[in-house]
Amino acid sequence: MADMMQFDLVSPERRLASVEASAVQIPGADGDMTAMADHAPTITTLRPGVVTADAASGPMQFAVTGGFADVSGPATTILAERAVPLDEVTADWIGELIAEAEAKRDAAEGPAADLATKQVADLMALRDQASV
Repeated sequence: MADMMQFDLVSPERRLASVEASAVQIPGADGDMTAMADHAPTITTLRPGVVTADAASGPMQFAVTGGFADVSGPATTILAERAVPLDEVTADWIGELIAEAEAKRDAAEGPAADLATKQVADLMALRDQASV
């Protein structure tokens, strides 16, 4: 059996996961990454996307809108701005997030507008991944 590590996912509203996992796929702001047991210590920011944990009980997927991932050898902890199980994502929820991001993009200028445009694109990709 593959080496396991502790995986925790929390948002301001609730703890979504606290399980043993063999791998965690993370939508990092600088690119996707997979954390596994004995991974080099890393801290990364998250972009909107899907976190997938290969738990002993089976794969678990969560939609996140941003936050941080703290990866160390024995554990991976994700502190998400907003997070929900992927199967709980609704068209209304993701639509509100996209509308908020579009309003910020439309009000932004310069480099802030570029970041806001990327946020909108990432949220649209999350909507597609969630199939809503």
